[in-house]
Amino acid sequence: MSNSILKLGLPAGSLEKATLELFGKAGYNITTTSRSYYPTVDDPEIHCTQIRAQEMPRYVQDGLLDCGLTGLDWIQENDAKVISLAELMYSKVSRRPVRWVLAVPTDSPIQHPKDLQGKRIATEVVNLTRRWLAGFGVEAIVEFSWGATEVKPPKLADAIVEVTETGSSLRANNLRIVAELLTSTTQFVTNAAALADPWKKRKMEDIILMLRGAMAAEGKVGLKLNVRKSEMDRVLQVLKEHPKTSLNSPTVSQLTDPEWVALETIIDEDIVRQIMPQMYQAGARGIVEYTINKIIE
Repeated sequence: MSNSILKLGLPAGSLEKATLELFGKAGYNITTTSRSYYPTVDDPEIHCTQIRAQEMPRYVQDGLLDCGLTGLDWIQENDAKVISLAELMYSKVSRRPVRWVLAVPTDSPIQHPKDLQGKRIATEVVNLTRRWLAGFGVEAIVEFSWGATEVKPPKLADAIVEVTETGSSLRANNLRIVAELLTSTTQFVTNAAALADPWKKRKMEDIILMLRGAMAAEGKVGLKLNVRKSEMDRVLQVLKEHPKTSLNSPTVSQLTDPEWVALETIIDEDIVRQIMPQMYQAGARGIVEYTINKIIE
């Protein structure tokens, strides 16, 4: 029988803020302090530990944590034997994957991975880089970088392998991308022992469901409105002209006045200012916009 406690690892560092915000939207209020690696959460069945995403795969693999959030990059870097239960498309500043890329100074003669033979490469993902180079038959000096990797070429390294979302930091340091090694996303990972525990398995599935629901609701709002039956087709036509207006079709409810109905739908927030005036012109009244916290389909 389960001890009814799920040991959850939360990433510290670059993913910390985005992760805590996502859990908050999912309904889990997590409180952290600068002096503790054990955040508190308003769920007595969860015990949180906050560590860097780079270390998370090893602790989950070894069973010190039941589950945790880390990047696909760190799973591969550690060659960790973990089970990914979900891919969660979020990163430090966006909802896009991050990319590990090979970059060199803009005036470097290096144009292809094979040009790296015998060269010095600085990176935080040493194992991943060495395996990637081996695929080209290249042997290079790959050394661990403790930080400020972008400023090391050309004096301290011939090239770097660095993570980027937009490429702006690389461009700011006069670096150009030669090749992409890996596209990485955040993963919710566990180990075989935790997954074999029915209670822990269900608990993890519930957390993932709520996290995905929170992510699905981002950038969307709900709309409620009243309209005469005689004008309903005109309002529905407005919705049809905007493909991002509903999960399926609008909900229609009869009002106490037999001549009127209520419509309810979900739309992308960025089209609200366009569609609300159009719906008003089509006959909609009592239009109400409201926030959406979670969408679970």
